[in-house]
Order: sequence, then structure tokens, then C-alpha cells
Amino acid sequence: MNTDTLQVASPAALAPEQDTRAALRFVTCGSVDDGKSTLIGRLLVDSLAVLQDQLASVHRSGKIDLALLTDGLQAEREQGITIDVAYRYFNTVARKFIIADAPGHEQYTRNMVTAASSADAAVVLVDATKLAWQSPLPELLPQTRRHSLLVNLLRVPSIVFAVNKLDAVDDPALAFAHISGALKQFADEAQIPVKAIVPVSALIGYNVVDANPGWCNYSGPGLLQILEHLPATPADTSLAFALPVQWVEKFSSSADTSRGRRIFWGRIASGAVQPGQEITVLPSGKTAKVAQVLDLARQPKAVLAGHSAGVILDRELDISRGDWLLAADGFEPPLGAREITATVAWMDDEPLVPGRLYWALQGHRWVKAKIKRIVNQVDITTLVSHEASQLEANAIGVVELALLEPIAALPYKQSRVLGSLVLVDTASHKTSGAALIV
Repeated sequence: MNTDTLQVASPAALAPEQDTRAALRFVTCGSVDDGKSTLIGRLLVDSLAVLQDQLASVHRSGKIDLALLTDGLQAEREQGITIDVAYRYFNTVARKFIIADAPGHEQYTRNMVTAASSADAAVVLVDATKLAWQSPLPELLPQTRRHSLLVNLLRVPSIVFAVNKLDAVDDPALAFAHISGALKQFADEAQIPVKAIVPVSALIGYNVVDANPGWCNYSGPGLLQILEHLPATPADTSLAFALPVQWVEKFSSSADTSRGRRIFWGRIASGAVQPGQEITVLPSGKTAKVAQVLDLARQPKAVLAGHSAGVILDRELDISRGDWLLAADGFEPPLGAREITATVAWMDDEPLVPGRLYWALQGHRWVKAKIKRIVNQVDITTLVSHEASQLEANAIGVVELALLEPIAALPYKQSRVLGSLVLVDTASHKTSGAALIV
């Protein structure tokens, strides 16, 4: 990790040759009460994205409580905590943003994983008042480490550390120097690429929307300036065509377009599709050629990854929701794995143990999955892997899965869609874990 860019990177240095004009989806995460909701409230207020009547409705004890702009549930307002993921939208002159405010409590880690799975960037907040900042390398909170590991595991492209509440410590400059040093060391050990480490005060507004040069001996851009120059996640157009079928239109209202054939609709996971392509259907293994491709407006058009498309084949095949349409010769070896190894972020109160059966959801397809073996578990404190007989709630480990039917499997580092599974308890139907194929 290039630490020279962490504190003093200019916006131009943070802008690689990727799309920085598309809307940026980012998630705020970290330990409980680190100020995530207050930070988002500050972003909304100082960027003039809050109406006066909204601002008047978030007073508590005669003062404005910025966290109430995102904590909308009654239980959240009563307890002063974030429980569910709250999405907020705002824009500046330079860019549009979609914010996901994730809860910090361990028991709501599954909600944070849900928000991070589709994020372009993550802002990990660190509360300076909770750390022994007088020490040259203060120990980070477990949930700070866990959330950082999870967003990196989920391939969130851009990770920013924001050291918050520095206005509440006796020596902000020393505290930021020591905490940023601990964050750098942790990021290096965990191999987490970090875009920036920035000191902020969400309550007062320092370095949130406007930069405050010199505060905490920091002369880099403010948090919003950094976010404005982070790239959106590019679609997987370099891979071969893959589409999870979401809906089968059996009788088209525009028969002149489909010629009476069924249309298979879905969001393209990777590659592109155009007429004449030969495709394979998973799990049946049948092949056909693409006769026509429709966009959302039902106009014939080649469609790229990240966009929805309707595919019409040259012959009738038994295809239903959950099946995959794949480029016939685009994957080596051909996709269709029954046994996979995956990194699992376990989120169920019931521990994961070998031999248990779960539903595995990939795309729109449900497959029974059996836990064959737990390979190891990662200690979030030491980052060392060790043997484990089970995975408790909020643990991260590597497991071997045996599937009842083959799935379109690629390593998660190649494809976020083809490389991810959601494990669901067969009895309670609770989301139990996120599995990332390795």
C-alpha cells in the first residue's frame, strides 16, 4: 500500500482512468456509535440536500440531531442506534450519490454485508474517543477490524478510513497521527488497499464537505472531495456472456418482435449478448443460438453487462426462472461446479457446522448445499487462520460446499455475481451467511 497517498492525496490523484461521473454508491460502516448516521446527516445538511421542514423535524432536546435524518425506524430513534440499512440520495455539482448507512452492532452484521455487497466505496469510521490514542499504535476496535475485512472481502473497490470525533480529544493532531498509523499497519497486514485516511468531525463538520487545511496537521481533500473522485464499479464486460434468468415472458404482447417465442429477461452479469451468439443453458446443458436481443424499451439492441435484457432463442428450450444463459465457449473450463471452496462470512446465531444442509442462492437459483468441511477460520485480531470445528456468529472462515446441482461458479475476485452465494437456513429461512467462491 502506498502510504504517501493516504493523507495528502489530491482529488486528481484519487481519480484513476475509470468512470467518476456515474452515481457513486457508498456505505458507511464501523463500530457502534462511531458517528456513521451523524456523518451522513452532516453530508446531507452541508451539501444543502435537506429541506427546512426535514431539518425542523430532527430536533432533540432543543438541538439538531443529525443522526435522525437517517435513523427512521421508531426503535432506532428510541435507542439512538442504527438497526436496518438506511439509503439516502443526494448530489453535488460534480456527482450524484447513493448512501447506505449500515448498523455497527455485531448482531446486525448481516445488514452491513447486504449494503456493502453492491457498494462502489466504503467509508469506515473510527471513533478517536474510544481508542487509547496516546499510544503510538492504539489497538483498533474489533468491529472496526471486522467491517474493514468484510468490505475488502466483498471486493468494495475503494475503502476510505475516516477518523471521527477528533474535536473531542485533547490533542487532535497527535491522536490522528497515532490512529492513522495503526490503520496503516492493519491495512498492510490485512492487504487492504486504502484510498485515503482523513480526520473528520461529523458533529462540527470539519473535513466532511469542505476541507479544513491544517486541522490535525492534515492538508488533503475533505471527505466529500475524495468521494467525488472515486470511480464507480465497472461492469464485468471483459468476461464472457452470462445472464441469470429472472422472468420468462411466455406470451409476448409484441408478437411481431418475438415471433411468438418466449423472451428470457434478466440483468446481464458479465459480457455482452447479441444475435447469432451460441449459448448454453445451465443446469440442463442444452445449447441454442440467440435470435434476438431486446433492451428495456423492447428495441432490438446489443446489451452489455450491468443492464437488463430480453433474450429470444432460435429454438424452444425448457428454461425457467433461476436458470443461467452462458456463452457456449466463453468459459474455460465450462461452468457447472458441484463442489466449491468459499470464504464465508457467517451471520446466523446458530453456528455453522459440517454436515448441515442449507439453501444456496445464486442469482435467482436455489440449490441445496451441504457443508462438507471447515477448512479454517480467520482470527480478526491477529489475521492468522487456524483450524475450527464450527463458525460462530460474525466469524469469517473458509469452507467446502457440496451442491445438489451444478452452478455457474467463478472465483469472486473475477466476478461479484458469478462468485457469490447466499446461504439460507432451510428451517427458519433466515439469511445465514455470505459465501464468496475462492
